[in-house]
Amino acid sequence: MRLVPLKASVLACVTLATTGCASIISESKYPVAIHSSPPGASYNIMNQSGAQIHSGQTPDQITLESGAGYFEGEAYTVTYRKDGYLPSTQTLNSGIDGWYWGNIVLGGLIGMLIVDPATGAMFSLPERISTELTPAPVES
Repeated sequence: MRLVPLKASVLACVTLATTGCASIISESKYPVAIHSSPPGASYNIMNQSGAQIHSGQTPDQITLESGAGYFEGEAYTVTYRKDGYLPSTQTLNSGIDGWYWGNIVLGGLIGMLIVDPATGAMFSLPERISTELTPAPVES
């Protein structure tokens, strides 16, 4: 009769030991809303390796990976263009996800040093980026 609670306890310990807190509670991909003022600008997103990830027209929402590799957060360059306006470029950087620090209590060293860094779950991205386009000078 005591075997069932023991099996449940062992299963719970193995589960906690082989997962990371951020990868349990958080994600490694995030929806990001893309806006411009005025709306209707075309945009292009490149990752830090220089590969084009996505292009579209504002307003839009896309899903982006927060990690670029083991212990490496992703950074994106977003370039906006619209007729009659100067091009605008901004950087979208990932940051440490607050749930990553939950590994100290819940996930242990395996979650902190292996699972979350390998899956990208230790990083997060902002929910929204936006830019205000500057009108191009009028040529006379």
